Amino acid sequence: MRYFIEFSYNGKKYHGWQMQPRAISIQEKLNNALSTIFRQKIEVVGAGRTDTGVHASQMFAHFDIEGDMKDDIVFKLDSILPDDIAIHQVFLVDNEKHARFDAVSRTYQYKIWLGRNPFLLDFSWQIHTLKPDVLKMNEAAKLLLEYEDFQCFSKVKTNVYTYNCNIFEAFWEQNGYELIFTISANRFLRNMVRAIVGTLIDVGYGKISAEDFRKIIESKNRSNAGLSVPAKGLHLTNIKY
Repeated sequence: MRYFIEFSYNGKKYHGWQMQPRAISIQEKLNNALSTIFRQKIEVVGAGRTDTGVHASQMFAHFDIEGDMKDDIVFKLDSILPDDIAIHQVFLVDNEKHARFDAVSRTYQYKIWLGRNPFLLDFSWQIHTLKPDVLKMNEAAKLLLEYEDFQCFSKVKTNVYTYNCNIFEAFWEQNGYELIFTISANRFLRNMVRAIVGTLIDVGYGKISAEDFRKIIESKNRSNAGLSVPAKGLHLTNIKY
């Protein structure tokens, strides 16, 4: 029988979602917890692969088990898992339902704090000096909706079958000292959001124009785009099926 898990996590201590040798991952922690509870080897499949240090306020994964589900599974998982991973619900789905391939959209937010705030150090990129021009950044962000190939924002050494992504929305909002970039798409490339944010910040600082931003996209060359901003400001916030 197949089940979905909805959960969230603070990614500070983890080397991303996916299991890897000699590094702690979210997937490894869930696998171990579920295998302990059900006394059988269980491997979860996630809705996506967040990078090292990236957070998630909403994440889904699926797993298959033989036998009955424990009535208090959420409580038991939360009792075993570390405090920086929280389970919200576990529910039965059709055996063909897939956490990754059936997701139709994913939304990320990148959070910037304009100043110093010691209580947000682990969850935002803090800019202490020059404030970027949000209007110019939103002007450039709208151009993302006109394109599908985002090779210029992808990590260079990555094994993907296509660099095409359908972006549904991309915009900046400022509320006082907090500056948030929201972007939704059917899929994302490795390091894509952080590279987009770094390039849009260059627009906000007047280093490049919106037209330059367009040329960067059309170049399909990562070296033309801006720097990748710190992972701690990136949050996976919503997945739709």
